Parts: sequence; C-alpha cells; structure tokens
Amino acid sequence: MSGVIVSMRRTLLSCTSLARNGLLGGAFAALLPAAPAEAADLVDTLSILLDFNRQELAVLATALALLGFSVVAAILLMRTRVGRAKTEARLRARIGELQLQADRFGALLFAEPQILISWPAGDNRAQISGDISMVLPRDSSPQRVLAFGTWLPPEPALKMDHAVDALRNRGDGFQLTLTTAHGHTLEAIGRAIGGQAIVRIRELSGLRRDLAEIHLRYKALSDETEMLRGFAAAAPWPIWAKGENGALTFANPAYVRATEANSVTDAQDRKLELLDSADRTAMERGLKDAASFTSRLPIVTGGERRMYDVRAVNVGSGSVGVAIDASEADALSSALVRMAEAHRRTLDQLSSGVAVFDGQRRLAFYNDSYRRLWDLDRTFLDANPDDSSVLDQLRAARKLPEQPDFRAWKAKLHEAYRAVETAKDTWYLPDGRALSVVTTPNPEGGVTYLFDDVTESLELARRFDGMIRVQRETLDSLAEGVAVFGSNGKAQLFNPAFVRMWKLSADAMRDEPHIQTVEGWCHQLFDDPQVWRQIREAITSIENRADVPLKLERKDGSVLDGMIRPLHDGATMLTFQDITDTENVERALRERNEALEAADQMKVDFVHHVSYELRSPLTTIIGFAHFLSDPSTGPLTPKQAEYLDYVTKSTNALLALTNNILDLATIDAGAMKLELGPVDVSKTIELAAEGIQDRLATDRIRLKVEIAPDVGSFVGDEKRVVQVLYNLLANAVGFSPQDSTVGISARRTDRSVVFTVTDSGPGIPADMKDKVFNWFESRSQGSRHRGAGLGLSLVRSFVELHGGKVRVDSIVGRGTVVICDFPTDQAAHRDAAE
Repeated sequence: MSGVIVSMRRTLLSCTSLARNGLLGGAFAALLPAAPAEAADLVDTLSILLDFNRQELAVLATALALLGFSVVAAILLMRTRVGRAKTEARLRARIGELQLQADRFGALLFAEPQILISWPAGDNRAQISGDISMVLPRDSSPQRVLAFGTWLPPEPALKMDHAVDALRNRGDGFQLTLTTAHGHTLEAIGRAIGGQAIVRIRELSGLRRDLAEIHLRYKALSDETEMLRGFAAAAPWPIWAKGENGALTFANPAYVRATEANSVTDAQDRKLELLDSADRTAMERGLKDAASFTSRLPIVTGGERRMYDVRAVNVGSGSVGVAIDASEADALSSALVRMAEAHRRTLDQLSSGVAVFDGQRRLAFYNDSYRRLWDLDRTFLDANPDDSSVLDQLRAARKLPEQPDFRAWKAKLHEAYRAVETAKDTWYLPDGRALSVVTTPNPEGGVTYLFDDVTESLELARRFDGMIRVQRETLDSLAEGVAVFGSNGKAQLFNPAFVRMWKLSADAMRDEPHIQTVEGWCHQLFDDPQVWRQIREAITSIENRADVPLKLERKDGSVLDGMIRPLHDGATMLTFQDITDTENVERALRERNEALEAADQMKVDFVHHVSYELRSPLTTIIGFAHFLSDPSTGPLTPKQAEYLDYVTKSTNALLALTNNILDLATIDAGAMKLELGPVDVSKTIELAAEGIQDRLATDRIRLKVEIAPDVGSFVGDEKRVVQVLYNLLANAVGFSPQDSTVGISARRTDRSVVFTVTDSGPGIPADMKDKVFNWFESRSQGSRHRGAGLGLSLVRSFVELHGGKVRVDSIVGRGTVVICDFPTDQAAHRDAAE
C-alpha cells in the first residue's frame, strides 16, 4: 500500500508543479501524502482545495482522474509481478525435474558402450558423445569419429558416408551393420528426430550379433527369393515347382496362361498340367531314375500345338521345371534339313558335275551329272572312294587328259587341298570333249570339284568370232556411215564410210576418241550445238534410252539422214546416210504438190465466187420469165411461149447447178451445219420421188419403193436427206434405159437406217468407182444422162456430215447399187460435225 501512496504522491507532485505554473497553484502539493502516517497532512491539503474557485476545481477534477488511472495501473503492475514470480518458481521446479529425468535417461543411454552423433538443423557442426574408445584410442579427438575411413575399411566407410549424407540432406533413416578394421562388429542407426540428424553407433556381441547375422542372411535370402520370383514372373516360359507328392506348389504367369487357368490357385485347385499323361509319366520316370529330365515335347497352348524344350530337376523333396518354346528352333532345324535335301536335289538337277571330297580326301557327295559325265559305277561312288582312286580309274578308262607325267599332274591337282583360293583349268579329253574344271577348297577341309562340258561353248565361241569377222567385213562394205560409242562416250567401232562421210582420220578413230573430240573434228561440216548436245546426251544417258532420228543439213550442202540407236550392252550406235539426191527430189515434189494444192484451192475459190456471181442474174432471169408467163402481162404467141418455157427450164437447171456448187463449197469450207430433227423415212422417200415423176413418165421408167415396216424415223436434216435421195434417184433414172425399173428401199439395222437405190443401167467400170464422187466427174457411158457431175459429190458430203457412209456396188452391163448408211446414234452426228 505504501508503494501505491508513493505513486500517488509522485503523481500529485507532478500536478503541483503544473499548478504552480499557473494551472493548479500550490494547493495540489497538499494531496501528496508520503505514508499512512501522513493522513493528517492529506486532510489538510483537501481542506485547502475547498477554497479554490470553480475554475480551479475543474482542473482539480482532471488531476483526480489521472490519479485514479495511475492507481489502477499500479495495481495491475503489482499483480503481473506477483504472477511472474509464481511462474518463475514453477519453471525452476520443472527444470529441476527435467534435469533429473535427463540425468536418468543419460545414465540409461550410456549404460552400454555406444556413440551418439547429432547435427542440429542448419548446422554442420556435429555434437559427439559416448564412449569413442570402441572405435578410436581414448586419447583421440571425438571429431575423428566422423572420419569413418580411419576406423572402417574403404567399402563400409563409403557406405556410411552415403547413408549419413542421405540422412542429413533428405532425412532418410538407415540401419547398417559394420565391421571395423580391428574386426569389431558395430550397428549404426540413423534417424531424423526433432529437426536433428542423430546417428547411434554401438557394438554387437553375443546373441544380438547372431540375431543381426541371421537377419542379414534372412534379408539376403528374401531378396534372392524375390528376385527369382520376379524373374519367374517376367519369364515368357512356363515355370513350375512341385512338392514331394507331385502337387503343384508354384507356377509363374506363363504357366497359368499356358494351362488356361485363371490364377495359380485355380491351377492348383483344378490340378491343371502342362504336359499330357504320357509325357508327364516319362518326366516322372526320368526324375526318379536320373534326378533330371530333358526332352523336346509338343504342348498345346492357346489352341495351338507348339514344340517346347522341357527341363526338370529334383530340388530337395520336390522338383522344378521349365518349358522353353523351341518351335522356331524346331522349324529352323526342319527347314535346315529340308534345305539340305533341296540343295542335294538342286545339285542333282545341275548340268555341272559336282563332287565333294572331305578332309581325308574321300568322296563325301556327288550329283548325278558327275556320274554321267565320267560314266562311273554308282556302287563304286557310294563306297566313298578317295580322290586318287577316282583319278586312277578315270585314267585307266582313258577319260583324263593325256599327260607325260601323270603322277606330277595329279600332285599338282591335289595342291587344291592346301590352297586357300579357287583354281580354274580346262581339260581336253581324248574323246574330243573340253571340260572346265573349278577346284574350290572347303572351309571345313577338303575340295569341291565342278565339271562343266564346255565343248559346245568353245565351238560357239569359234563361230561367234567368225560371225564377228563377217559382220565386220559387212559393216566395212556398207555405204551407210556407222559408229558405235560405249557408255563412257568413247568410240568403239566405226566403218570406213563414217570416216569418209565426216572427213576423219581412221588412225585417230582407232585411238577411241571421246564423242566431244569427234564433235570438234566434225564442226567444219556441221556446227549446230543443239544437235551435238542431243547426240552427246543420247550416248552418255542412262535412262530414257530410245531411238532418236536426225536430219543434218551440212555446210557443204549435203543432207544426212541419221539415227541414234541405243544398244543392249549400254553402247550407242550412230548411223548416217547421204540423202542429198533424195532430198532434192523430195523438195521438187513437195513444191509441185504445194503448187497443185494452190491451184486446186484457186479452182474452188473461183467456182465459189462464180457461183455467187451467177445467182444474181439467174434470179433476175427467172423472175422476169415468171412475170412474162403471167397472163396479166399480156398474151404471148405460141412461139414466144415455147421459147419462154425453154428459158425457164434452162434457168432452173442452172440455178440447181449453182446451188449444188455453193453447197459443195460451203461443205468444203467447213461452214455447212445440219438442221437436225426427226426424219420420217416414208415421207422423205415420197418427197424425193415427187421430183422425178416427170422424168419417170417421159422415159417410161417404173419406180419400185420398198420400205421395211419397222424403219420408223431417225434424227437428221430432212431437207438434206431428201436432196441425197433425189440426186440418187435422178442419177439412176438418167442411166436407166426406157421401160426399165429403178428401185429404192429402206431398212433399219442396230445402229443405222440404210437407203438403197438400184438401177439397170450400163454400170460403172472398175477404174471409175473411186472417181464417181469427185467434183465434175460425169460420164454418160452411152446413156441419156447429162450433167455437171456434182450430184454424187453432194450425196457423199451430206451423208458424211450425218456421220454415215456411202458405197457403190456395180457390175458393167448389170446396173449399179448405191447404199447410204445414216447412223441413229447422236454421238456419230456430233463427231461428224466436229
């Protein structure tokens, strides 16, 4: 309480100083009692305060409020100090208890020899405690414990370093069993505890060491078992183990798949076996008799029968087995056997004689051609005779080349057994045959002989050489220049005509110059770079080899016809022929033909022009003739009417001729277009026949019309078809004698409508059949027919415009038949128009 009063006194003294400065005056000083004994002074001070005026009382009230706050703060401070004192007393008591507990744990921890090493978090300095004499001498520094290499062999020391680094960096715990350089067995345990890395090292002895060794052996055995189980599970071959009673105790997934079981337990419960009963019995017998079993057996897996190499051995009281898929090896073995047999059969089919002698020089194999070649007995050959015996028998039969020293010759032949390379020779036998002999040393020892009868080949070679000489002489006698260049571009062959034609040196050509060199020599006669590049590319090209024609006009005025022809051996042949005279004649003929064509075109143009010029006056004459024949113009005398009738007929004939010429000119110019539409065959024939009725009556000629019932109609230009039929009928009437018959018929085929016009006139001679359709070809042949010769030309032109054809069959003295085919296919009309 005295402390509170002292505090109050200090507060009031502060207030007194304020009052003395003009705020409270000297009365505030009386409020500061120093102790309970000074209560009387406090009463006196308060009585003085009563004498203050109201303004001073307000200041006094503020001071009293501050005084109350100070009192409360002082009381709270006193309580805090009292609580802190009590807490400090409790902590001291707890620390004492913890110290006792730590001492007790320390005594328990170091009751046995061990070392503790700790690294606080974020600190590389290690704190080491415990008995370091178990790894180092007693006078050693504790920090030397961290140098594991000083008391551990290199491999355990390296393992300890790695384990400690993993513990400090990642918090990975470890437990190691170590053997020191002095043979002591230690246990090192590392853990991360409370943010510290702690390593505990203690010695193992007695039962603990034995347990550790048993644990290590168990762990190694467990690791080995897991490894073997993992290998068995990953192996693609069925692996199994059986107990003493033959029951399945282990199976890998491949065994489960092979037996089509759901799991190992399913295979055990259902007693599924990989082998069938007979093979399983054989395996059990082998395991019982020899403790092992090996055999290649067929096994059905997944519905497929495959071959497996099955191996089983007794292990302990049971057995283990594995089945390795040998289907591929079995197939390869079978294929090898078949291949060997195929090779034997192939060698038997060879025309070459083959004999194989082994390292002991005995016959190991021969084919049938070898036996036939030497005419040897099969029994003798099957007895595997040696090489010398075979040669002696052949010599006795006079089937070997005659030799002055047979022994030396045979010894030289037998050098092939010690040689490393193939040797070739030719034997000329007494019977006139020639044999090619090839001796090939075998890698495994021995020699293979190959005999080929080359008698015919040598004869062919002699004939070939003779033929080459004949060809050379023939080539040299040719007037055509020939040169052959190889694929390397060099000249291989040439004839004298080539040298003369290009004015070259024969000696220089024999040196096989390159085509570029030859080109340089020939530039004086022909220097077109494009042609020479074409020749060079054709000679040196590998692909797109084909014949290339050439035509060269040289500087001397001569013209050569050439050809670049690739040969089968990769070479290229150049041929040149002087066609100067032929070219001159051809030019003359061409110029004459062009002149004739120009004259013919001029004739066509003239006819076309004249036809147009004639139509105008003809139209005028025809108009005035009709005007004069009209009664409204006045009467005519009989003679005038007769003359006017002659004028009308002549002008109509001339107008028809002019129209025909215009039609032909239009067709020839390609400007004629058909007005296509349905053409009624019956109506068309009727219209055409109306135009010749007067002539039929005048010449007493009967018209016979035959129309097939199914002819119907077709698509065409009706006007032009009527014109075709009219011209054919007019031509037939003109050539037919009086009191005869002219026929016209129509029928339909699969693709056309056929019109046929027949007459009984004098017929057409054979030399005239090809000309009857030409312009202005008109011959009376002794008949009444007169005309300009344009009717049949129009017939052919109009029929061909329709895509049809016209043909004439005629026999002199028996009449003429003209047949016109009009196609019914619209595509034919389009093609004809184009």
